[in-house]
Amino acid sequence: MVPTSGAAQEISLLTEALGVGGAIDDAISLVISTSGSTGTPKGAQHTPATLSASAQATQERLGGPGNWLLALAPHHIAGLQVLLRAVAAGFTPVALNLDDGFDADVFADALERLDGPRRYTSLVPTQLVKVLDSPRATAALAAADALLVGGAATPAPLLNRAVDAGIPIVCTYGMSETAGGCVYDGVPLDGVEVRIDDPNPEGVGRVVLGGPMVAKGYRNLPDHPAFAEPGRFRTDDLGRLDDGVLRIVGRADEAISTGGLTVVPQVVEAVIADDPAVAECVVIGLPDDRLGEKVVAVVVTRTGERLDASRIRGLVAERLDRYAAPREVFDVDRLPLRGPGKPDRRTLRERFSS
Repeated sequence: MVPTSGAAQEISLLTEALGVGGAIDDAISLVISTSGSTGTPKGAQHTPATLSASAQATQERLGGPGNWLLALAPHHIAGLQVLLRAVAAGFTPVALNLDDGFDADVFADALERLDGPRRYTSLVPTQLVKVLDSPRATAALAAADALLVGGAATPAPLLNRAVDAGIPIVCTYGMSETAGGCVYDGVPLDGVEVRIDDPNPEGVGRVVLGGPMVAKGYRNLPDHPAFAEPGRFRTDDLGRLDDGVLRIVGRADEAISTGGLTVVPQVVEAVIADDPAVAECVVIGLPDDRLGEKVVAVVVTRTGERLDASRIRGLVAERLDRYAAPREVFDVDRLPLRGPGKPDRRTLRERFSS
């Protein structure tokens, strides 16, 4: 198969960023790409010790060793860790063929055949939506021992649907730089330290993560400020600690400046997700001559529902403020994704800016 121009460009970008073919420290066993939210992917460097620490901490938090079903792309850290956790526990993982996309019934078949004293799997929110739309897949997943969901923020309505269906869902937070999820349901795994730098009066600041699973810096970027402290990674995420529980508010590099005021997209998305007609939602900032940026919502409507933009604007204005309410609401069939299932905000900005 000949790569498309977009795929060829991505391969070229990754090859250069990860220094393919160049010398590397003997201690490094894995260079895993970040999801490239800023446009240029970086290669997080891991050792056997960082990967083992992550697998062991996950196993202890979930209740013991078990086998894993892979339903994610294995070239991203979340998918790769599914394989590594299974192998570390002494099992042979099962992998779904995702060439034709994610099929909930095929997922159910594989999960029911998975051997081991405990059965685990991991999904991104868009896959969980498909599972919950299939009674058979929902029942199969409810019988598993744990479902890890990460890669993108899980909307509260989706989380509630999963809990109501009896699915043993665990919301994870982490990234390539931390060997995957290192905070489960807001609580750090054993050995993980969470710090909030430069908090505002509400306690919201930059999230800094530390622990034995933190990467040994970036490939070919030895002085990157994110790794200025040994054993710690300074994220681009904004969060706060509530009685030791980490709450992620949004990303510092995705904040929208509108009329001199700052809007965090994820805060607005959480409000819009409560609208009964909304299945998925992404909030972005688009150029505006008067405001600098205007708040815009891109929505996937639930089957059988009708989108009401005025209702969405009113909901946001009531719960947050008028300046955070979207000036425009676009209805789309599906959201573009990047990495392990994160909304591709850059593509949406390009699409709706034209």
